[in-house]
Amino acid sequence: MSDEHASSHIIQSLLVNVAIAIAKFVAAFFTGSGAMLAEAIHSSADCTNQLLLLLGLRKSKKAPDASHPLGYGRELYFWSFMVAMLLFSGGGVFSIYEGIHKIAHPEPIEHVWIGLGVLGFSLLLEGGSTISNVRELNKRRGQVPFFRYLAETKDSDLIVVFGENSAASLGLAFAITTTVLAWSTGDGRWDGVGSLLVGVVLVGVAVFLAREVKSLLVGEAADPSVMKAVEEAATAHPKIGEILAVITLQQGPGEIMVAAKVRLAAGLSGAEVVTVINEFETDLHARCPEVRWSFIEPDNEA
Repeated sequence: MSDEHASSHIIQSLLVNVAIAIAKFVAAFFTGSGAMLAEAIHSSADCTNQLLLLLGLRKSKKAPDASHPLGYGRELYFWSFMVAMLLFSGGGVFSIYEGIHKIAHPEPIEHVWIGLGVLGFSLLLEGGSTISNVRELNKRRGQVPFFRYLAETKDSDLIVVFGENSAASLGLAFAITTTVLAWSTGDGRWDGVGSLLVGVVLVGVAVFLAREVKSLLVGEAADPSVMKAVEEAATAHPKIGEILAVITLQQGPGEIMVAAKVRLAAGLSGAEVVTVINEFETDLHARCPEVRWSFIEPDNEA
């Protein structure tokens, strides 16, 4: 995903969540609903999360320097991990606490139609954002199964935004259902159940996001298509015998490092070896433009 596309995707979600958070806080004040308050805090946390993602995008584009010769691409992974932690603590844990409190000390819900109206409005906006995320994911995944793509993609910002929006949509559905149950039965404990369910959803999504982003933050191999491009570039060159060993590293969105040992044809001079390696790197970059750094070592054994 291009930087401009990624930024616009995040900004769209940010504007939606600002409007939703304001509406939910107003509704929580009038209804006294714990589930509504949990949803309002969740939307506020999402606003902060999207600001952090925008910060991560900006920092990840800093040029390489002496202290970071491979650039700052992993900055985005760090801030994506922070988003997962905030989603866990600022949204999930608080919602679970609020739910347990409301179940133990139930209170009647007032002005229920205000709450349901805001929740329905929020579900339309969040659902629209989630559908937009799914369409983008479908375009990018090609023939790869949807959930496999979620686990393997290197676009952490897209996955975080999708995780937030899908969690919000599911949480809103729970909040609407339990608000109706609390109103129709007169049992305020259903409101607490709604808050508890919202919290469980947020914690689950946060754990999934943290696990996926952690792998990128620690240092994850690039997509298998990069290895395929290396092999194809080697096969296409008449003076490269075979690839002996390859290491790929996802350094940031659209930034990949490749290190490889290659067996060259016998009898090449030093100048010819340099020419072959340069030609190989040029071909590799043409096949896979995301390869920003390549270190090729001629050798005769793995």
